[in-house]
Amino acid sequence: MLLYQRAVGGWPKAIDEVKVNYSKPLSDAEKKTLRNDSAHKDATIDNSATSREIRYLVNAYRQTNNPAYLAAAEKGIRYCLKAQYANGGWPQYYPDSSIYRSQITYNDDAMVNVLNILQDIVEGKNHFGLVHPSLIPLCREAVRKGVDCILNTQILVNGQPTAWCAQYNHITLQPEMARKFELVSISGSESVGITRFLMRLPNPPAAVQKAIQAAITWFEQVKISGYKYGDVIAPEQPNGRDRIIQPDAGSTIWARFYEIGTNRPFFSGRNSEKKYDLKEIENERRTGYAWYGVWPLKLIQSEYPAWLQKQKKV
Repeated sequence: MLLYQRAVGGWPKAIDEVKVNYSKPLSDAEKKTLRNDSAHKDATIDNSATSREIRYLVNAYRQTNNPAYLAAAEKGIRYCLKAQYANGGWPQYYPDSSIYRSQITYNDDAMVNVLNILQDIVEGKNHFGLVHPSLIPLCREAVRKGVDCILNTQILVNGQPTAWCAQYNHITLQPEMARKFELVSISGSESVGITRFLMRLPNPPAAVQKAIQAAITWFEQVKISGYKYGDVIAPEQPNGRDRIIQPDAGSTIWARFYEIGTNRPFFSGRNSEKKYDLKEIENERRTGYAWYGVWPLKLIQSEYPAWLQKQKKV
């Protein structure tokens, strides 16, 4: 893990398109290559990269007292602080700003993973009381800016706040598409992690409370009751399976992407054409992406009611 850390402080998620696997022993040649490649600009917060290493190393230091582990974790934390935009958002990659990598990225909880680490440092939770105290005020300010960014990117429809897109232009703060099948939308998935992060903040100001309540209202409005989503055997398909929604009286699901303004679920293949029926996109994308899920279920059923009770006691 220490060898994989880039000179800038973050970690890559893959090397030559092969996912980083820390359980795989490295040959001497591979170790040499990693040392020589430390200046590569592929450090990222995508797919839990950098955040998972920081958490692992802080815990490893707690168990071993090896100062190299803490030093690497703190270098990773400083990378996160350095990568933050002035408007409070985080790019998917830093310093690589090519294609969609410069976008403010909520996708797959990228920005939220960083914010949760910084808030853990502020609160001294999850063993982050071990990091140097000089980081605390820096992390507190970064969280403040990050929350401002979240509030400024909550999508308004007819003047009413709803939830969030998965990625935004880092200058205009307007929703943007990323990969060809990830069009501008309100996300039924990423919005959950954002809302959950806001709910962990102690003594939330009125603006944060309003954002949380608006997101929960939106989740309730767009839920799809009476259906379930999953894989089925489909011999006629190229891969022998399909992924569909089916009637199921006891189930509730949410779409990954909702059209802004109509709240219609939509889908897209690699040609970027918006479709309103999952069957209308190619099987490879139907079965290769989570188009529906139960992401907000626990948030709505238990976490939000508990948060409301907590606010009443404050």
